[in-house]
Amino acid sequence: MTRARRLRALSMMVAAALLLVSCGDQELPQNALDPQGPVAQKLANLINPVFAVAAVVFVLVQGLVLYSALRFRRRSDDEAPRQVHGNAKMELGWTIAPALILLVISVFTVGTIADINSKAEGADVVSVNVTGHQWWWEFEYPDRGVVTANELHIPTGREVALRLTSDDVIHSFWPPKLAGKLDVIPGRANFMTLEADEPGTYFGQCAEFCGLSHADMRLRVVAHTPEDFDEWVRTNAAPAERPTEGEAGEGAALFRQKGCASCHTVNGYSAGELGPDLTHLQQRKVFAGATFDLNEQNLRVWLRDPPGEKPGSLMPNLELSEDEITKLIAYLETLK
Repeated sequence: MTRARRLRALSMMVAAALLLVSCGDQELPQNALDPQGPVAQKLANLINPVFAVAAVVFVLVQGLVLYSALRFRRRSDDEAPRQVHGNAKMELGWTIAPALILLVISVFTVGTIADINSKAEGADVVSVNVTGHQWWWEFEYPDRGVVTANELHIPTGREVALRLTSDDVIHSFWPPKLAGKLDVIPGRANFMTLEADEPGTYFGQCAEFCGLSHADMRLRVVAHTPEDFDEWVRTNAAPAERPTEGEAGEGAALFRQKGCASCHTVNGYSAGELGPDLTHLQQRKVFAGATFDLNEQNLRVWLRDPPGEKPGSLMPNLELSEDEITKLIAYLETLK
């Protein structure tokens, strides 16, 4: 039985190792060990050497444990262990050595924390107010007159200063390839700086359990070249055009009749504050907490039963007919 157990344990270890190796070539969109910006790189510069030290300590401790278990094991039922009454040199050694290791690590850790938590300042800094809601993110650019949801747009090569607060419960803002985690707390403002080296889309999510749809409170950081970012700002700062004819015009009227306008803002047409700003909805790739790709099919599924698609959603089931859904989608597709 002992031999069988050993073989079974060895087989499980080999299987686990193969599983870990097989994960190496997969794309990991939220890999904190793949920094894509200077803030994330500072964190990686701290994590990597600390992990190396921890690995050395782990191997050393486990090696000593195995050596002691084998070297000093009982060899017969009559054998009594040799009594040891202490060794002052060894006790001092295993007390001082870990203390020195932790002291060195703490110096670098405190320095890194102070560095990444310093507020970004300067004329080139992009300021964004981030508000966490159950279960979506709101991004306001106070110096540019833009409000959007779930997708944080930034320019490459420039620091972005985030001011984070919550409208309801505690959330946690986490874009792992660009920065670390930071709690988002009602009634309190926390600050984070992030920056992207290259254009692209960087994935993130809420990292603090915040209710039924916590897992569906995702986010994306879209990094543009400075020129493309300026163009994005110009587009999203403009008011939406209101259609008056066809299905889109009827959808615009339904938007008010069905109460959508009381929750959602569309610049120049409605001023709701409960749900995401929809003024330039079609500028986004995702909706509903970055859970669904933005397309006609997903919008149709969503409008049929929002709480059914996202548990706990504050957007109610309006019992819309298929014809009403078609007209509302036609209107939403004009919000470019």
